[in-house]
Amino acid sequence: SATLKLLIFLYFARSLSITTPEQRIEKAKGETAYLPCKFTLSPEDQGPLDIEWLLSPPDNQQVDQVIILYSGDKIYDDYYQDLKGRVHFTSSDLKSGDASINVTNLQLSDIGTYQCKVKKAPGVANKKVLLTVLVKPSGTRCFVDGSEEIGNDFKLKCEPKEGSLPLRYEWQKLSDSQQMPTPWLAEMTSPVISVKNATSEYSGTYSCTVQNRVGSDQCLLRLDVVPPSNRAGTIAGAIIGTLLALVFICVILFCCHKKRREKKYEKEVHHDIREDVPPPKSRTSTARSYIGSNHSSLGSMSPSNMEGYAKTQYNQVPSEDLERAPQSPTLAPAKVAAPNLSRMGAVPVMIPAQSKDGSIV
Repeated sequence: SATLKLLIFLYFARSLSITTPEQRIEKAKGETAYLPCKFTLSPEDQGPLDIEWLLSPPDNQQVDQVIILYSGDKIYDDYYQDLKGRVHFTSSDLKSGDASINVTNLQLSDIGTYQCKVKKAPGVANKKVLLTVLVKPSGTRCFVDGSEEIGNDFKLKCEPKEGSLPLRYEWQKLSDSQQMPTPWLAEMTSPVISVKNATSEYSGTYSCTVQNRVGSDQCLLRLDVVPPSNRAGTIAGAIIGTLLALVFICVILFCCHKKRREKKYEKEVHHDIREDVPPPKSRTSTARSYIGSNHSSLGSMSPSNMEGYAKTQYNQVPSEDLERAPQSPTLAPAKVAAPNLSRMGAVPVMIPAQSKDGSIV
């Protein structure tokens, strides 16, 4: 049996094998990860060479994805959409025994277990590489939370915008004696330093460095501990300023309202129609009343002067008014005989006759 075991060992020792051990690789987001996979062949391995890389995501519910393949002397690297254009073989001659790959521009979605499979019949071998993608600390901000006044309590804070855990913090003083205040020593590796009963000796420039396994970032803070300000005067000034602003706004509103009312009054007066003023009489009605008044007075005139008076009075009426006035048959002058006038009660009057030159006959 010992001889059989030796033969089996020699057989597998001479067959295809991957010499690279299983590894755990940590890289920062955006960087390039080198995943090694080197192999050796035996004289018995005469079949075609096939190399396959697979990705097993952290979620066990997802199946393994082929990300790159070498078969029939051709490379196929468009199997996995998330890594398309970002995964390449590092060697131009894969038959030389190097099946390593590079994954560029690493993303958090690239985290997982990568498996290298090499097959050259009858030899078959595979190895795994665990890739972890971390985010370097960046965008770190240092600030004071509270009022920087003597006797006050406040906090110094150091906050990175992003960064994979675990994170390590380190505070340093960069000015004066470059020695951190004694009460702060216990919190030099904390993201927050609590300051109690602040004094002017705490003033200075401080730095905070944030680190993880793939990188670091730093921010600066200038601390100025000053005497307490006149809060009462500040509050009084704020109140007075607010009141003045309110008064100013009220004056503007009042002026606008007054101007609007004046405009409204002028508009109403301009368009107002007085109801107590009678409409003007038309010229037609004036002509009619003029003719009617003269016609009514005919009954008291004598037969001898009636015709001449009618002619004279009618000639005084403007021609324009007579043209506009409707013609009425009752207005036409009529000659009445003397006996009829006597019976109507008229008194005959003698009017001296005149010659053509105006002398009395």
